Amino acid sequence: MKNPDDVLFSIIVPVYNRPDEVADLITSLEQQTDSGFETVIVEDGSTIPSLEATVTTDGTLSVAGHDGLRLKYYKKENEGRSIARNYGMVRADGDYFIFVDSDCILPPDYIARLRESLRQNRVDCFGGPDAAHESFTPTQKAINFAMTAFLTTGGIRGGKVSMEKFTPRTFNMGFSREVYDKVGGFREMFSEDIDMSTRIRLAGFSIALYPDVYVYHKRRGNLRKFWRQVHVFGMSRITLQLLYPGSMKLVHWLPAVFTIGFTGILIASIFVHWLLILPVLYVLALWLSALISLRSLRLSLLAVAASFTQLYGYGTGFIKAYFNKILLRKGRDENEEIEIRKGKNEKL
Repeated sequence: MKNPDDVLFSIIVPVYNRPDEVADLITSLEQQTDSGFETVIVEDGSTIPSLEATVTTDGTLSVAGHDGLRLKYYKKENEGRSIARNYGMVRADGDYFIFVDSDCILPPDYIARLRESLRQNRVDCFGGPDAAHESFTPTQKAINFAMTAFLTTGGIRGGKVSMEKFTPRTFNMGFSREVYDKVGGFREMFSEDIDMSTRIRLAGFSIALYPDVYVYHKRRGNLRKFWRQVHVFGMSRITLQLLYPGSMKLVHWLPAVFTIGFTGILIASIFVHWLLILPVLYVLALWLSALISLRSLRLSLLAVAASFTQLYGYGTGFIKAYFNKILLRKGRDENEEIEIRKGKNEKL
């Protein structure tokens, strides 16, 4: 095993029609204080290229204007972000594969912090938290709060307090080449990062949260898109339960319980007025938490709206999938299809 000082990191980024986001990400990579990494960008069937590239005599793509960055750029047909990540891993030279989303910005000392974390606590797989950059829109900042606050997600997305065992997510996740050689790549499915983290843990590899190795994550630009995203997250939790029986914990039920309970209390308060105190207290606690965190009245109010979008979006997706796949037992065909994809997508 290499000394952490000698480790080469491969930052692998799947992209689909996100040129502006990629430009911001590359700028942040060019500003890294530690240059011991390469960047592998895989265009997954994009119709709008992220970079201007020319085809060299050996058929590879050459990108001009980024001479200070060790950059590999590939284009392939659209098959999904997981297959794009696997495509990048096959072509990467690093000892560790690092995964960030195209809508992320890395602080200048990201690689330096990662290397120091490896020195202090060498693990096979790591994950880090995300934060909101000062340049983000108010909605992006509010969504970031909704996805990381203890009162909404229980701290399961990289916070310091968590109600379940830490699970790295692909907006800020990495693992060693040894992990890839044994476990394989990502499956093309929703919540593929949770699936991958589960497979890594079951294979006996060590996993840790590196709290100082954070990224700025833009997430969705409006609440409508955010709703669609978290609704799918809720549905995919049931798929993960089918793949890994017993993996669903209390914290995963909470948005569904909240959706049913909060709605029921609101309806019941029409007849029993004092019940309205309960939702009012929760909203007040959520708002105060947002106000302390964001230090803005406007942002705190928007954060409350984003939090309810997160809770109800995830909750309704969870309830829908639970009813269809667990109670009505309609989940078997999809589960079998995921298993079929496993062999094709683990390594390309």
